[in-house]
Formats: sequence, structure tokens, C-alpha cells
Amino acid sequence: MKVYIYSSSGHAFGLENVRRCSAIYKQLEEFNPTLATADYRAATFAKSELGVKVGLGVDVIGNLPHMMEKGDILVYDSDEPSETMTSYMKEYCTLLYKVGSEIPANIVDQDFFNHEDIKREKAFFFADDDYANEILRLCENQESQDLAILWGHYFFFKNEDAIAKAFAEVIEEEDYIETVKTTRYLLTSTVHSVLESLAAGNKPVFYKRCDKDTQNEDLIAKYNVPVVTGSTMSEINDNFNKVCENYPEVKQIENVSLENIKDEIAPILEKFKHIYAALDYK
Repeated sequence: MKVYIYSSSGHAFGLENVRRCSAIYKQLEEFNPTLATADYRAATFAKSELGVKVGLGVDVIGNLPHMMEKGDILVYDSDEPSETMTSYMKEYCTLLYKVGSEIPANIVDQDFFNHEDIKREKAFFFADDDYANEILRLCENQESQDLAILWGHYFFFKNEDAIAKAFAEVIEEEDYIETVKTTRYLLTSTVHSVLESLAAGNKPVFYKRCDKDTQNEDLIAKYNVPVVTGSTMSEINDNFNKVCENYPEVKQIENVSLENIKDEIAPILEKFKHIYAALDYK
């Protein structure tokens, strides 16, 4: 019996779920879990940058039975399963946990709660994805902003020079964690990055994207995080600066512990550690 964690991911989806699932992975690390992502690049990224030891790409959640065995334990962060598939998953798995239900969606890597000194006053992390070239559109015919941009994992590198001209500095994606932890005012369109910034004791500002729906946007209101909009990078940056000048009182984020989940998983694994599926099981 094994523990699996599945995360939606992809160049049109981003890495919010992967970052969240990596935080879950680290809390469940004593059980030697496997992180499965919807694309191999996300799994490789999680292993190189997020502390995940075992990760692989499976394309879609429906492929999990090809690697899992009946009775395995699954944590999943995805809206892919239909009601029918969810019923099947409940029958197939000994324990099943959905992020946003059994596991809170506001879970972040506990390392973000180890506060560090501020190194940068402001930075912009649009997202890990920009499938529609939205950031490029926002920067068209714009003067360079007095603002650093943190590069996204799935950004198109052919656009790098054009985007770089619109900002005072480009921060490479490998510096994501340090940037989020040490930037006082982080402007970002991803809710999970907002939560990480809050955990680090900083003052995030949420940018509402126009090109795609936002996951877990209710958490922005829950923590009273300010929101800015804009149709150009200059307008967005101006609104961002105004918010920073009169930043509101935000609510403190909880350090979510999975001890209750671990207490459920541990005895199950102990009970079945010497039991293996039949060789002819399908």
C-alpha cells in the first residue's frame, strides 16, 4: 500500500496546485509518497525546486490506476473527477482526501512561516502560466515600470526580451521562494502566492486577471487582501502603488497542520505493510 498525491498542472493551468501539493508532500514525507502531476515538467520542477523526492507525470487523473493498486491512499488537488469518477475513487482507495475539502486550500509550505529580512520593496509575480500571452499584451507600448518581475515557469522564452524591457528587473524562476519570502509588497495574480507572502509576514496585493478564472479567489476576501485591476501594465502598477501607500490590515494566515491526516494514514499503512495485491489483480 502506498500514498499518492495528484496535482493538476500544465502550461495553460500553472503550478498553484503543484506548490500546494508539494507542501502537503513534505508534511506526509514520512510515508514516502509519490507526487503525480498532469505533466512531466511540473513533476520535474517539484523535485528540483520544491523538496519533492518522488514525482512523475501522468497526463490526467484518470491514468492513476495504471500505477496505483486497489487500496492505496490518494490525496488529490483537482476538479477533473466527475461525480461518477469520485465514487469510483472512493471505492478504489482506502483513504481519499480532496484538497479544498478534507485538506484546506490555504495550506502552504511551512518554510514560509520562517520569516526572513526584507530584501526587495516591490515585485510582480504574474503567474507561472501565460498561455494567452497576457503579460506581453499588458506591456505593449508601455514605458519601463519601476518594478521587478518574477519570471513564470511556463512563460514563453521568445517573449523574454520584450517583457524585460517593460520592467526594471527580471527575477529568474529559481528565485521564486526567496523572492516571495523577502519582498515586502508582492503583486500577484495567483492566490497561492498571496498566501505564501502572508505566511512570510509580508503584504501581498492580488491582481485580478482578465484572461482566465481564478482558483480559490474567496481566500482573498477571507484574509482582506487588497485587489487591483488594470488594462495596461502602467495602470496596474499605478494602482498597485496606491494600494501600497495605504495598505489595509490583513488577517494572519494559519499554519495548517496535517497531523490529523497523518494519524489516519499511519495505522492503515502499518496494518497493510506486509500485504500485497495478487499478481493477477486488475
